[in-house]
Amino acid sequence: MDIDAGGGTTGFDAEMSDRGGGHVLEWRTTGGPELTGSFSLHPIGRDRTRVQLRLEYDPATVREAFGGPKGFAQANAIERLVRSDLEQFKEYLEHER
Repeated sequence: MDIDAGGGTTGFDAEMSDRGGGHVLEWRTTGGPELTGSFSLHPIGRDRTRVQLRLEYDPATVREAFGGPKGFAQANAIERLVRSDLEQFKEYLEHER
C-alpha cells in the first residue's frame, strides 16, 4: 500500500481480508504506523452503488510518520486526501462503464 503524504510517497505492507462476500474489504498495516480500515460497496439502485470508507489511525503516529499539520487540521487534510482519491476512483469506474 502506498500513501501520499507530506510531499512524498511512503509504502507499507498491509493485510487485506474479505469480510462481506466481495462487498466489504478490510485492511491493516503489518509494518510502519498502525493503520486500519475498510472499504465497502452497498448497491442502492440498478446503476448506483454507495461506497463507504472507514479509516482508523492514531493522530500522533500519523504525524510522526508523515509530518504535516496537527490536531483538527490533520484530520481535515486526511479527509481531503481520501475524498480526492474516492472522487478519482468514481471517475475511473464511470469511465470504464
